[in-house]
Amino acid sequence: MTKYIYAFEEGRQSMKDLLGGKGANLSEMMRLGLPVPNGFTITTEACIEYLKQGETLSDELLAELETQLKRLSDTTGKAFSADDNLLLVSVRSGAKISMPGMMDTILNLGLNDDNVEKLARKTNDPRFAYDCYRRLLQMFGQVVYNIPMAAFDEYFNEFKQEHGYTSDAAISADHLQTICSHYKEVYVEEVYQAFPQNPLNQLRAAIEAVFKSWNNDRARVYRELNEIPHDIGTAVNVQEMVFGNSGDKSGTGVAFTRNPSTGENVLYGEYLLNAQGEDVVAGIRTPQKISTLNDQMPDVYQQFVDVTERLEAHYKDMQDIEFTIENEKLYILQTRNGKRTAKAAMKIAADMVEDGVLSTADAIAKVDVRSIDQLLHPAFHPAALAHTETISTIGLPASPGAATGKVVFSAADAKAQAAAGEKVILMRPETSPEDIEGMIAAEAIITTHGGMTSHAAVVARGMGKCCVTGCSDLTINTKEKRVIYPGGTIVEGDIVSVDGSTGRVYLGELETVSAEHTPEFEQFMEWAADAGRLSVRMNAETEADIKVGYGFNAAGIGLVRTEHMFFGAERLVEMRRFILSSTQDERQQALDTILKYQTEDFEAIFKLSGDRPTIVRLLDPPLHEFLPHSAEEIETVAAQLGLSSDKLTERMKELQEVNPMLGHRGCRLAITYPELYEMQAEAIISSVIRLKSQGIECQPEIMIPLVATVKEFTELKAVIHNKVQALEAAENTSVSYLIGTMIETPRACLIAGQLAEECDFFSFGTNDLTQLTYGFSRDDAGKFIGEYIDRGILEVDPFQTLDVAGIGQLIKLTVEQAKAVKPAIKIGVCGELGGDAKSIQFFNQLAVDYVSCSPFRVPGAVLAAAQSQVAAQ
Repeated sequence: MTKYIYAFEEGRQSMKDLLGGKGANLSEMMRLGLPVPNGFTITTEACIEYLKQGETLSDELLAELETQLKRLSDTTGKAFSADDNLLLVSVRSGAKISMPGMMDTILNLGLNDDNVEKLARKTNDPRFAYDCYRRLLQMFGQVVYNIPMAAFDEYFNEFKQEHGYTSDAAISADHLQTICSHYKEVYVEEVYQAFPQNPLNQLRAAIEAVFKSWNNDRARVYRELNEIPHDIGTAVNVQEMVFGNSGDKSGTGVAFTRNPSTGENVLYGEYLLNAQGEDVVAGIRTPQKISTLNDQMPDVYQQFVDVTERLEAHYKDMQDIEFTIENEKLYILQTRNGKRTAKAAMKIAADMVEDGVLSTADAIAKVDVRSIDQLLHPAFHPAALAHTETISTIGLPASPGAATGKVVFSAADAKAQAAAGEKVILMRPETSPEDIEGMIAAEAIITTHGGMTSHAAVVARGMGKCCVTGCSDLTINTKEKRVIYPGGTIVEGDIVSVDGSTGRVYLGELETVSAEHTPEFEQFMEWAADAGRLSVRMNAETEADIKVGYGFNAAGIGLVRTEHMFFGAERLVEMRRFILSSTQDERQQALDTILKYQTEDFEAIFKLSGDRPTIVRLLDPPLHEFLPHSAEEIETVAAQLGLSSDKLTERMKELQEVNPMLGHRGCRLAITYPELYEMQAEAIISSVIRLKSQGIECQPEIMIPLVATVKEFTELKAVIHNKVQALEAAENTSVSYLIGTMIETPRACLIAGQLAEECDFFSFGTNDLTQLTYGFSRDDAGKFIGEYIDRGILEVDPFQTLDVAGIGQLIKLTVEQAKAVKPAIKIGVCGELGGDAKSIQFFNQLAVDYVSCSPFRVPGAVLAAAQSQVAAQ
């Protein structure tokens, strides 16, 4: 018989799959003897079954629930609706992988019209009792019945304003009772039923609501963003309530054992007196620094410090801890590995290795590959800051980076404008989980409320998104779509610049400079490079990109796309002359001019690479990409080439293809016009010979694209060899070079053994291989791929992450066949998937030698390769 519910004392840290991260850690903390309020966890299996079985709680689960409630009552001495010892509980979600704020929570469950009076008499504090009740009514209404929070908040805020209240804590008991009465009326108005008075019915409804929240929009978006599976479900934690809102000797807070932005080894957190937990993470009130708790409750503070040190030592990682103080008694409500910036992750890992807490292999595993992008964020140029108006100077640097964009005030506007190509900055008093899509779309997030542990801060850090919170010198009016700041007003569409590293916001657009690497980054990447088996090259052809890649210690260049060299104005004229020529002489004249450009290009590239390998892909795209399109462009090109517009149009029609991506491109073009690849080979080898005379040895690797037959490759290989031999003889020298092919057609995969006999290397072009295997146009698939993923037809976009079951098996077959024929053949991946962490894990399992990706993805690829190798050992 399946067990669906575990008391906290029955679980442990290793049971995260079943109990979720929160439940497993609550059990572990109880096992360690820490002050954890008692409770139980309903498993992720129960959630999955609930969602599969028509969203109904099974009789078996309900029977276990009854047993666990009796056990909890026996343990705590409390019970639902008891006169003297009233049991109230919280109901919280908790998946295996942390999803902060994405699913639902209900506090103070068990209160009703009778029990609120019992709580008031027991505590001799009616104000506290009715404050708990109004919170339950709000949360339960929103979570269980989907009543918009605005239905409660608008009345609440107007009531405060009407009666002159400046804070929630100041509202009297009588007035809270009035508010609760109105909230109950909201239920009738919004959902045509009364708030349930039976605590057991409340609990059942709350459990179902948390299970259902697994599939709410914001949770699904968050999982897709963070590549979390949709089928693992959430656990539900039912826990005895402790009350941080029971007076000035009570409070609630969130703390990290180290600074999550910088990694500095100091206790870092915030708390609110006379508040409940959601007040802190929601950012409704701006909290105090954790260090000030030492002044207000020194004994509690010291106990908390001891707990944090113990938890970090136990988990060997920075912890994110939620706590409540009830009448100067400390309770720990949650611990988890804290989300942090990449900069902080690097420092924490380096410090823990230095302290002997972690090995270098353990440290490598602690850093999220996706977070590496944060370290590459630009900063604002110091000179620009000196002449710019500052909008806010007191915001909190919640997540680093520098971003500029147009101001928007809603998640919907942020998403819509970003989809239209605009860079936007989302400004709100505070964010909520419903804002997740707007936060993803925005370049940066600004809030007036909330601290470093508010929803905006935690989610932004997890996404690597620039964020500034707590800008209390701003007034953000989302209805009127304007912001009042000390020096004036800005409205929607105005441009602002956000510095997530300092917490400052500026008016207008600012110049940025590249990020600087910390010593911890350099040390960490050195460990990763040493640990990895796969080497990492870059896809680059411009001087700027090549310097960036080598700055990240790329092992070489895995892809020089020569077509990118033809789009300069002068070069494009000659390329068009070649394409549109009707005679061999005219084509050769154009090629002679292009040769000069190509030789200069390759010399610059090889000089930067030196003795590191450099793969040059010969011309690949369809010819139509070089041709004019509009009538105006046709007139201009015709004049440049000395043709009539009619003659040019007629020639373009002759070259037109029904499906150019499957047509006259790549090696097929060179079979028709071998002089094209002959020219490129001459440019490559001439530049190598010239550099050799200067004492610079190069390693050129010439790649023939889109091969589908062995004969295609051997004919073009002979063209290249003949040209190289002629150049060597003319210069009385010899050069070292390789000739290989790009594996991007399914047929090439199937005849890999035959190709390997002729090739010096293979490099997988995963973009075209995916396109040709699926039959999906990579340019048009975006119109339906999203729907395919939403409906479960595809798990991931195969152009972004390797389809292991399909494309992966073609790659595996290719590698095995090639290595069997020629064990020393070099095999790499230079398509988009060469920079994807999940894809790299698969490539590392094969006899692939390297991956290649865009320069800024090199550090992430190095780390992914290292993590894959460490996990395999």
